Amino acid sequence: MEHWGFVGRADELSRLRMVAVSSAERGLILSGAAGIGKSRLLHEAVANLPAGRWAVYRASATIATSGLPFGGLVQILPGDPPIGLSPAGLMRWAVDGLIHDAAGRPIVLAVDDAHLLDPPSAALVHLLVREGATLLGTLHTAEPVPAAISALWAEGLVAHAELTPLSVEDSRALLTALVGGPVEAGSAQRMGRLGGGNPLLLRELVMAAIGGGELEQAYGFWRWTGRLALAPSLAELVDARIGRLTPGVRDVLELVAFGEPMGLSLLLRGADQADVEAAEDRGLIRVIEHDRRHDVRLAHPLYGEVVRRTCPVTRARRLQATLAGLIETSGSRRRNDLLRVAVLRLHSGTAQNGAMLLDAAAQAFAGFDIDLARRLGAAAHDAGAGYPAAELLSTALLFADEPERALAVLDETPDDTPRRLTARVAVEFFGLGRPEAVNALAEVRTADPGDAARVHAFEAFLRLLLDEVGRARELAAAVLAEPAASVPSHALARCVLAFLSAAGGDPAHAQELLDQVLAVAAEWRRDTPSVQYALQMAQGMLVSVTLDLPAIDRILTAEFAGLVQAGGFGLGSGWVALLQAQAAWLRGRTDQALRAVEQACAALAPSHVYDGSAHYARAIIAASRGDVALATASLQLADEAANGVFSVYYPWREQARAWAYACAGDISTAVRVQLASASRSRSGGFHGHELLALYDVVRLGCPDLVAGRMSELGGKVGGRLSALFVRHARAGVDGEAHLTLAREFAGVGCLVFAAETAATAVRLFRAARDTRALAASTLLADVLGRCDTVRTPALVAVQPALTVRERQVAELAAGGVRSREIADQLFLSPRTVENHLQRVYTKLGVNGRNELTPALKLLPQ
Repeated sequence: MEHWGFVGRADELSRLRMVAVSSAERGLILSGAAGIGKSRLLHEAVANLPAGRWAVYRASATIATSGLPFGGLVQILPGDPPIGLSPAGLMRWAVDGLIHDAAGRPIVLAVDDAHLLDPPSAALVHLLVREGATLLGTLHTAEPVPAAISALWAEGLVAHAELTPLSVEDSRALLTALVGGPVEAGSAQRMGRLGGGNPLLLRELVMAAIGGGELEQAYGFWRWTGRLALAPSLAELVDARIGRLTPGVRDVLELVAFGEPMGLSLLLRGADQADVEAAEDRGLIRVIEHDRRHDVRLAHPLYGEVVRRTCPVTRARRLQATLAGLIETSGSRRRNDLLRVAVLRLHSGTAQNGAMLLDAAAQAFAGFDIDLARRLGAAAHDAGAGYPAAELLSTALLFADEPERALAVLDETPDDTPRRLTARVAVEFFGLGRPEAVNALAEVRTADPGDAARVHAFEAFLRLLLDEVGRARELAAAVLAEPAASVPSHALARCVLAFLSAAGGDPAHAQELLDQVLAVAAEWRRDTPSVQYALQMAQGMLVSVTLDLPAIDRILTAEFAGLVQAGGFGLGSGWVALLQAQAAWLRGRTDQALRAVEQACAALAPSHVYDGSAHYARAIIAASRGDVALATASLQLADEAANGVFSVYYPWREQARAWAYACAGDISTAVRVQLASASRSRSGGFHGHELLALYDVVRLGCPDLVAGRMSELGGKVGGRLSALFVRHARAGVDGEAHLTLAREFAGVGCLVFAAETAATAVRLFRAARDTRALAASTLLADVLGRCDTVRTPALVAVQPALTVRERQVAELAAGGVRSREIADQLFLSPRTVENHLQRVYTKLGVNGRNELTPALKLLPQ
């Protein structure tokens, strides 16, 4: 943790290095906040400049040297000056000494914290630049700068730029370097936001989390619990940046810390205007204009953590009660004001309105902030909001992987309605993995058609997951036909039917149903927020069966994906990561796919009920990379975690099993597994799944077994890839048909399928000694060049093993080296070289040297 490699700042580092070696530019000074990485950037910029070509002088000014003449440059000045020199003479002596020491090399002067230079040192820097030296310097933003330094950019001698906070990507890279491994996406997002792009503060935050045991590792990923251990070093660092405050400015800082983001007009009602202006002048708060609104935030997210933690309890409660009152008297005009007031009332001990707390808890749940929904739900429950509060709290506890506590909450709250029964069954089924819990729903008898519809909708959902497809369809259709059914009941029934339509190969109808569910989301999220889970499952099924990359991308860029990552919603985060993995895999980015699926494993690890699905996906991706050990281990973990709750997902389970066999070289067993899976899907009416399973048989090299049935499915199964799959199955030994398919698959972004069809074209053309093999090899090399590691059976078939010597000879020949020259370089006879080349041509199926380059690109490196 004490040292890490330099990460990020690529553009800034490149700019500094270009200035350092430029003969046209005289320098660049970077300004920035403390801890933002100026010093490290400056060090990296000059660290590798060759001493033989440039004379690099490094100086770091400090407060201790700022009052001493030439103290800021004492590290680089020559020895004792001659006695009796005037100030001007001293300057001349120093310049001449450095120029003499440089011995004709260009001078690069790197000065850190140049704002702390004493006046003589600043003047000397100015003079050196005027006489040809290049200056690379750093300044602390908002600190006074010596006139001699500011004059450098005022006169156009050097450039001046502001160093901005680290980007999201650079913050993630720094986190990885700090902990020594990848960080789970949601944790990286939350820690990066709290670090505010400041490397020093991010480092202290990570050290505090590690020291407090709040960073945990699972499946190779670090995951933050979300709790912040405020280590003394972190608190002291933030305190030093905040500095000494007047009582009025402290009031402003504390109000913003507890209320951010808060409207400027609201802040001015609670604090003196002069104090607000002083806080802004000191860089403690920021005023952000957005859509004619002015919001106030703290200058750095960690300021709020430290201010809130160090504020006395009684003062904190008073401030939060005051803020709640201010928002309420202003009319609570903003969308999230209800939630803000509820949180402030809760923390100030003034929360007495159970209905308000319940509404706020529902809003938090709708935003996928599960922890906040749980706290507000508990407060609403304690405030007497009745059974609705108990149900929402139990749902939040279920989503937070605390099913036992969820059951206890429901048992503590008497309610004899069917609604309580459905809530209890949900906890037992999803939280505890008890598939038999669904039977309690089938026994419900009620005269109220609305209550009956609610029970039937939920039973339909569970029957679907248990692969009782006929009963699920029947129950869902009955709910939609019931006029008395509530909006959430109709939404849940539509999710069930959308799932069935997607799996059945009718994506258009599935999307129509999902659009209807989304159109009334505001209504069901308040009453039955758990419908979100069914919606996710139906959406996931739709894009997974159609392999619709644009649709997956739309989901991943929608608000939901960001909310579940930022809010610590493990189940949602895992679902998003699985979609990311699938999209990356289709695009051939198997490194990224493996990272995403392992994030899913980490996110879903706390809940054994869902854990298996991530491991099945991991097995498929590992198998496509040729990693037999990882594929086998993942499959074993998935089988151990599997239970009877999610029987409907058998196609993914069997696909993982088939590809694990294929990866190990047992193609015949892999084909049998997928044929059996296709038969089961056909009997259940899941023609979308059936087509995918049959297409795997094509990819495994046995299209004759399935071409007929796939042709029949081509008229039944929708989706933009279905026609391509059928054409692939029917392409037979037509190399041109495979080459055309490869181009079309590449055009829609499915590079794994493009590579496999191109590989088949290469194999067929080579076998026929067809000159089109060169075009096919070139296309395949181009596709594989855009992929990470992909080693499926179709690709392995065109990647024969060359000996080390054969590879050496082939690469030299492909580079245009003549046989006699190759013989001389490798100490072989020309005849031996020709023999090696003939064996290479035979193995690769090429006709001569002109075809070697693309053919060699197909071989593993």
